[in-house]
Amino acid sequence: MTTTTTPNPSTDPAGEAAALRERLSRLSAASLRINESMDPDTVLQDVLDSARSLAGARYGVLDVLDDAGQGQMMLTSGVAGSEFSGLWEIPGWDEIYRYLGGLPEPLRVADFDRHIRALGLPDFLPPVPVQAFLAVPILRLGRVMGHLYLSHSDPEETFSAADEELLAMFASQAALVIANARRHQEERLARARLETLVNTSPVGVVVLDAGAGRPVSFNQEALRIVERLTRPGQPPETLLTGLTIRRADGREEELADMPLARLMSAGETVRAEEMTLLTPDGRSVTVLVNSSPIPAAEDESGEEGRVESYVVTLQDLTELEELGRLRAEFLSLVSRQLRTPLAAVRGAVATLLEAGAELEPAETRQFHGIIRDQSERMRRLIGDLLDVARIETGTLTVNPEPLTLAELLEGARQRFLSRGGRRALEIEVDLEPGLPPVLADGQRMALALAHLLARVAAGLPLGLSTVRVRAAREGLYAAITLSAQEAENDSGDPPRRLGWFPQAEDEERSGDTGLTLAVCRGIVEVHGGRLRIESGGAGGGAKFTVTVPAAEGEGGRAAPRTAVSAVSARERLRVLALDDDPHALRYLRDALWNAGYFPVATGDPEEVPRLLEEERPHLALLAATLPGHDGLAAELVRGILDETEAPVILLASSGQEEAMAHALDVGVSDYLVKPFSPAELEARVRAALRRRDQPHLAAPSPSYVLGDLTIDYAQRRVSVAGSALTLTPNEYALLSELAMNAGKPLSHDHLLQRVWSPGRRGQRWLLRELVKRLRGKLGDDVNSPSYIFTVQGAGYRLGPAAEEVF
Repeated sequence: MTTTTTPNPSTDPAGEAAALRERLSRLSAASLRINESMDPDTVLQDVLDSARSLAGARYGVLDVLDDAGQGQMMLTSGVAGSEFSGLWEIPGWDEIYRYLGGLPEPLRVADFDRHIRALGLPDFLPPVPVQAFLAVPILRLGRVMGHLYLSHSDPEETFSAADEELLAMFASQAALVIANARRHQEERLARARLETLVNTSPVGVVVLDAGAGRPVSFNQEALRIVERLTRPGQPPETLLTGLTIRRADGREEELADMPLARLMSAGETVRAEEMTLLTPDGRSVTVLVNSSPIPAAEDESGEEGRVESYVVTLQDLTELEELGRLRAEFLSLVSRQLRTPLAAVRGAVATLLEAGAELEPAETRQFHGIIRDQSERMRRLIGDLLDVARIETGTLTVNPEPLTLAELLEGARQRFLSRGGRRALEIEVDLEPGLPPVLADGQRMALALAHLLARVAAGLPLGLSTVRVRAAREGLYAAITLSAQEAENDSGDPPRRLGWFPQAEDEERSGDTGLTLAVCRGIVEVHGGRLRIESGGAGGGAKFTVTVPAAEGEGGRAAPRTAVSAVSARERLRVLALDDDPHALRYLRDALWNAGYFPVATGDPEEVPRLLEEERPHLALLAATLPGHDGLAAELVRGILDETEAPVILLASSGQEEAMAHALDVGVSDYLVKPFSPAELEARVRAALRRRDQPHLAAPSPSYVLGDLTIDYAQRRVSVAGSALTLTPNEYALLSELAMNAGKPLSHDHLLQRVWSPGRRGQRWLLRELVKRLRGKLGDDVNSPSYIFTVQGAGYRLGPAAEEVF
């Protein structure tokens, strides 16, 4: 490549003019080329390539500085990557680089190495030959944004003064283009940050075009609110045409009669006004609205005040309304419970005051006893109220320690008697041999069991005075069952849903404060266990089952925990937490860190695949529902189970039973109902990790074959007649468990424990649904099965019975 030379103006004026036109043409073309993109990286590379082309240089380097004047990046042109990397290994390069970076004006030399030696700098021994050298600073408003370094490799080639002048002009234009590209990038980043902030806001945000009367953008929370009003598949923009707005003063504005554009033209500002949005088919949602008009800039006619757009924020009041309803129900319950003992105390006091002198001593003592007993009942009610408040706010704390079940049950019996339990009641205890100690707060767990004893005793059929207490091992838990008779619930019906507050007739029969089930459930769940209530069978009454974590460590002793402050982040087990609620996410992050885990938190479900690959979490916590992402939790569970062996715990709100059941079906390990305390979260995480580390039964052989059915354990692959089947994790776990025990009937509880977790025992309806779907995929006829057989009174088995094989 040859250097462009400038004709001598004294000998060839026409040549000078032609050369000038040619340089200006090339400068114009280069300037246009660097303006074609707004991407900073592309612009910088175009600047360097164009500068090298303008000067006809062999090599080019662009040194880019940041706002602080420090080196930000270096780009090359005409230099191979391996050659450029060798530049940093040159002895003394740091001194040479500082010299070049401090140049206030262009530098043009015929021999760069000789120039360096003349300055007393170290010898320059580059990986590529460098002869002639041209350096031009890129200046913008007196600030150096970078430097262009160009060189020739041929000693015969040099840079002219015209080259220097041309590059200086180009550098000034390049500075403007680089500044514009950087500003564009900063604006994009600022917009992205703002969009992220708005999208993660728990308040709905809608931007409306006032002129067209249509929405421009929604955030995620606004879409969630709108989805409650739209039909499946209906675009949210079409909702406005038939919407009715009922305002706090009773006015109704139908958008079908008065277009939104006309409403917004008034430029009304709304502050914290409660409105109800109604659709023609009866759907409605109540929201707290704030709206502000955004005026347009002054137009050519000088008109001011015209509304260009509206920003509306919506806060869904549905949960607040539900809380108000629950609060009213709660206050009604409490007032009813307080009214009864207060009436008894008032009557006893009135009798003592009016007829005290006429009463016998025994009668006086009886009235005093009434006052004492009813005062104690009110004291217990206040204590239960405080416990319920702690449970609802997630602040109920426990101090678990290893206890034998005998100690725990004796404590419960004493509590039951001290709270006025029937002394003639016989408590029959049946403990499975070899049960380990449990990890429990003795005082609180004994209180919960005492409450349940009172419930069972109150429901005893006429003529019975025995409560049976059974304890058995359920995986990593001990299950304590309290019932009034031997009969099991063989009806197969789903267990009755455990409500927070009982009905009035239940309160009268049990004699408790009416809040005991709420207290019991909270105490059990904060330990990491579950409380189930089922029908007691044909004899009536109820059967309660409490699961309590078994104590860790040898001999039932709890393993000592390392102080959280002494555990480094690298040593902590990583827990992935996904929740679109920023407050919930912060709560999870703090609770996990304080419990000794390393939280990997995100509110964006699209980040989950990347975090799974980079962080390899040991456990995942997932919100049951995410606005605008129906069914996403189930997809994420499948993705996590496919990519890792991490157990998944679902985070659900009250009333999301359908989402919880679906998630349990696809393979989640456990669930938590909000609000929950840090202690319950830690207990659930610890139990899930222990189940993961528990050794599983090894497959008896690499594969199992029954007729056309083949199970490849190593590949976790199932096929029928050579056709591969797509099974959910729970379907595969059920089929594998049956295959490992082929020919043997497995009970419902055994399968529920092995496929799901110990907490699912007794929920046979869940197992029936899974078997039904699995049979459908296998092509198995329930009336004439080839694979899965129903064993009456026992459960299910795979293949012919063991005695039928011979």
